[in-house]
Amino acid sequence: MNEILIGLLVWLAGLLLGAIFFGGLWWTVRKCVSSQRPALWLLPSLLLRMGITLAGFYFIADGHWQRMLLCLLGFLMARLAMTRLTRSSGENLTRSPTETRHAP
Repeated sequence: MNEILIGLLVWLAGLLLGAIFFGGLWWTVRKCVSSQRPALWLLPSLLLRMGITLAGFYFIADGHWQRMLLCLLGFLMARLAMTRLTRSSGENLTRSPTETRHAP
């Protein structure tokens, strides 16, 4: 029972790390759009988000690959949740046939 509780807490910690990382990314991109110098937002944000995420993974895993895997699962589930939550209401889920898949 103790291992199940630890696994659940590790998974929840992964969700929290993902929410911090991807929520911070969403916030940074919104700030960059209206900023005169977006690089001043992007680089510090990247360093802070990566630092928090890597430190979190390091301390949560504590040398156990199973914990790292559960934490990563929570992190990826947070990514899926954030992409659904931040999607525009009018955004189409499928691409139109004329839409290109690369930048010109």
